[in-house]
Amino acid sequence: MFDGFTLDRVDVGEVTLRVRHGGSGPPVLLLHGHPRTHTTWHRVAPRLAERFTVVCPDTRGYGESTKPPAGADHAAYSKRVMAADSVALMRRLGHDRFFVAGHDRGAYVATRLAFDHPSVVRGVAILDAVPIGEALARCDARFAREWYHWFFFAQPEKPERVITADPDAWYDVATRNTPERLGEENFADFHRAIHDPATVTAMLEDYRAGLGVDRAHDDADRAAGRRISCPALVLWSSDDDMADLYGDVLGVWRNWAEDVRGHAIRSGHHVAEENPQDLAAALTRFFSRLPAG
Repeated sequence: MFDGFTLDRVDVGEVTLRVRHGGSGPPVLLLHGHPRTHTTWHRVAPRLAERFTVVCPDTRGYGESTKPPAGADHAAYSKRVMAADSVALMRRLGHDRFFVAGHDRGAYVATRLAFDHPSVVRGVAILDAVPIGEALARCDARFAREWYHWFFFAQPEKPERVITADPDAWYDVATRNTPERLGEENFADFHRAIHDPATVTAMLEDYRAGLGVDRAHDDADRAAGRRISCPALVLWSSDDDMADLYGDVLGVWRNWAEDVRGHAIRSGHHVAEENPQDLAAALTRFFSRLPAG
């Protein structure tokens, strides 16, 4: 797994991030979602490394990255703070400007990177997500039923008690999440993470920040008329529910970004594991056509 990559722990200020990096060429940052770690990219990163320098961290709280106290407003797990971690990480590795791709919760960090650091992000790829503020503004009974975990995870204490009582049951181990589907080493990393109570709490803090401070940041950008200025690629899994919930997914993003293109990829939700070939090809095409300097 990650043959030819270097595994490091990088101090970015408030936290230390576990990160794998390798390859050569223009830098690309890959940001994972919940409940994964950076190893979810193990089938994509080596393909990209043929053309790019690829950086894959565990975002703060996830995997083996450090887990600071959340604070009363959960702001320590805001996407704004995670975006700042990402900029600091890339600078520590010698990359002042870079491309970024994020999946699921990582897509929210990638979005915030593009909003908050436009001089740094050369292009952004957003996988299986619309902005948090957009999702909550559109929330209806169907969204609340199918994405109930957003609201359950935001509750104090009870989600930890439920999840840590049987992490394998909660995270579908032996059904959807198996060594065969994830790859043995990626599965082992994921499995360690979900069995660590501190990691479970940190992942929940990500969602708690989502319903509060993250939504406030999105709403402020929307009210001010700010849009993502760099080119944006939006990809969504054909067998997930993005199109069912939002219809014209690209139409949603055109209200948030100036230059948007994208398409569905045949896959379930965890596209980096389920269809790495098509995902890596789409990312390579997109980033290769953008200025890297």
